[in-house]
Amino acid sequence: MRVSLFVTCVGDQFFADACADAVRLLRHLGVTVDFPEAQTCCGQPAYNAGYRQEAERMARHTARVFDSAEYVVLPSGSCANMLRHHYPGLDDASGPSIAARTWELSEFIVKVLGVRELGGGLKGLRWAYHHGCHALRELGVEDEPVGLLRGCGAEVVPWSADQECCGFGGLFSAKLPEVSTAMADHKLDTLPAIDGVTSADGGCLLQLASRSRSRGGSHRFEHLASLLWQGVGA
Repeated sequence: MRVSLFVTCVGDQFFADACADAVRLLRHLGVTVDFPEAQTCCGQPAYNAGYRQEAERMARHTARVFDSAEYVVLPSGSCANMLRHHYPGLDDASGPSIAARTWELSEFIVKVLGVRELGGGLKGLRWAYHHGCHALRELGVEDEPVGLLRGCGAEVVPWSADQECCGFGGLFSAKLPEVSTAMADHKLDTLPAIDGVTSADGGCLLQLASRSRSRGGSHRFEHLASLLWQGVGA
């Protein structure tokens, strides 16, 4: 089985270690992983801003880059959703093909590889899981990341706001910063006693970690890919 990893812009710039951990994790599970170097932005920012022609160009480029990939796996729910649900409408020729081969990382591990337990490296740790809006509401990824964390021995602590938007939303946080900040603060105010917060979406983690630091918080924020690799205990 061969996977082509699409690391995404946020992954490349802010979560390079998590992207490397995703490769380590997949290889540990017996998957051959490659990294097409011509990959670039998936086009989501342009698409959300209404620049459809630019988004179409990025979609066509991405489809060409990953044309030979058996599976396209992303450590990001929002970008995986862009490929799966919006590329068919942006690139009639190859959009449906890449959409059908696209998976968010935890979704791929559970649904394609059939793996639910990775190791006991997180035993005794209490983590809160933030469900990113795109992964939860558009991809339907809810049980997979939580189940994998528990399969690594972690206690996933109930959190009343775990399915509420963090306020990042890409352009939303830039255009309505006051509202965005209030949404992040609400989530942080509701956090239970935990060792840290994890999510499949880097943008959400950047939003919450930044607000936590601004407020003098000491919570640990870690990408799901890195936490799962720690859970393997390799």
